[in-house]
Amino acid sequence: MDEAVGTLIGRMGARRMFGVVGSGNFRVTNAMARAGVEFVAARHEMGAACMADAHARATGELTVLTVHQGCGFSNALTGIGEAAKAHSPVLVVTGDTPGDQRQSNFWVDQDKVAEGMGAVPERVHSPASAVRDVIRAVTTAVDQRRTVVLSLPLDLQNAEVPEREVARLEQAAPPAGPLRSAPAPEAVDRLAELLAGARRPVIVGGRGAAGAVPGLRRLAEVTGALLTTSAAGRGLLQEDEWHLDVMGGFSTEGAAELIAGADVIVAFGAALNRWTTRGGELLRHATVAQVDDRREAFGFHHPVDLAVLGDAALTAEAVTAALAGRTGGGDAAAPGAGAAVGYRTPEVARKVAASLDWADQPFEDTSEPVVEGEPGSGRIDPRLLTNVLDRMLPDERVVVPDGGNFNAYPAMHLRVPDHEGYCVPLAFQSIGLALSSAIGAAVALPGRVAVAGVGDGGFMMSLVELDTAVRLGLPLVVVVYNDNAYGAEVHHFVHETEDLDTVVFPETDIAAIAAGYGCHGLTVRQESDLEAVRDWVDGPRDRPLVIDAKITSFPSWVLAHSFEAGE
Repeated sequence: MDEAVGTLIGRMGARRMFGVVGSGNFRVTNAMARAGVEFVAARHEMGAACMADAHARATGELTVLTVHQGCGFSNALTGIGEAAKAHSPVLVVTGDTPGDQRQSNFWVDQDKVAEGMGAVPERVHSPASAVRDVIRAVTTAVDQRRTVVLSLPLDLQNAEVPEREVARLEQAAPPAGPLRSAPAPEAVDRLAELLAGARRPVIVGGRGAAGAVPGLRRLAEVTGALLTTSAAGRGLLQEDEWHLDVMGGFSTEGAAELIAGADVIVAFGAALNRWTTRGGELLRHATVAQVDDRREAFGFHHPVDLAVLGDAALTAEAVTAALAGRTGGGDAAAPGAGAAVGYRTPEVARKVAASLDWADQPFEDTSEPVVEGEPGSGRIDPRLLTNVLDRMLPDERVVVPDGGNFNAYPAMHLRVPDHEGYCVPLAFQSIGLALSSAIGAAVALPGRVAVAGVGDGGFMMSLVELDTAVRLGLPLVVVVYNDNAYGAEVHHFVHETEDLDTVVFPETDIAAIAAGYGCHGLTVRQESDLEAVRDWVDGPRDRPLVIDAKITSFPSWVLAHSFEAGE
């Protein structure tokens, strides 16, 4: 049965799998490989899960995670939870202990665990149903953009699939993908009416609007709207001169001021969570509409005044056409064809230009100089560090920020070339996912430099995957924002207690650790130390570069917003 399952997954469109192989998934993994699914071996199951998630986000393709039953599956859970929350089409193929063998050390109720993590539990129930079970699991992952856990009980893996089911397998084909649903005409009319009366409209694009960029830009031009994205949608709209980059905690203050001044905000494929809305602050004075193809998304994070169920691109096109009908224009969507002024005034244009890039925002440099004769002296301001790296590193990149006090520096000071060039694995708010996610993104996007921005805490949790990056010869830069602490906790509780020893650590030579894995290791205490980065950029880039940046530590503005929200 393992051979049939692996062959079928390959026939249904899986191109790449990540995993750690044990006895419970050995045969099925080899069967998938024989079916043409490329296998990438990770060193830990959670790393493999993050790689699969990032690969699925970057490509939009079904991506497989393959793990051993029980403990192998449980090791992957944080990555599986991240993928599930991000609606990544990941198929988790795992062995499973037969239900009548609960005395086995490997036994755990995998279906309940998967469901608890937000994934869809599926399983092969019998050799006779195996083909149908796999087709159902893959179709759910692709058509519903869900993370699906497919359990393969050990007592079934060597069984023969009936001949009639083999014939069904040979006829299998990749799922068509999510159906694009058109919005209801009355919903289109209401949204068109709302935008027609807006004086300061803002359109927000989330990751769910990745296929709607031309339509959103046309609609924004017709209505005079400014454009922005959620963090997960960063890079979608940056070619438009009226875009404000990311909305929410990552916004510059100038961009946040413009968004907060909107009288109408329309979100396409964006969740409007507390990060995107700064705890609702940015929506306080606006009428809010939400366009999504999932009914359960409406108002999940924030109440909305108008919900439009439909595909983002089809809805944008329909509303643009409805507005053209209102004005009697033959082609309201044509660029430059008498677009409304709306929010697009010369004064606002100047504010947009001044607010766009974090690298252009003034700051007081907190760097501490290196003092001769004082080992360990010298620390670099994380904003200066990131701005310099942004200028040094190739433009063709994919940026992957981890969570923590430092998070906004790589997340926003590093520019991205497009939407594919940004992966933010923070749906679960875990630290320690970015290194593995950057590996998955690098595998998905050959020709780009993957840049992972991580704290020392998150790096030390996940550094084993440096071995994977070295083995694959990936062009990967890992920037470790090293303050010898879990910085978010330090700044969160420093005003409450002096007992911070539980979140502070002795200085660690991360560059030496990286070199031990076969990476280029670089310690940075001052700006001049970064000159060595140019050598890596100008070289073959066939080994990862790990930068141990000894940074000054202070609460970032993102952390300040979290404190205000009571996190």
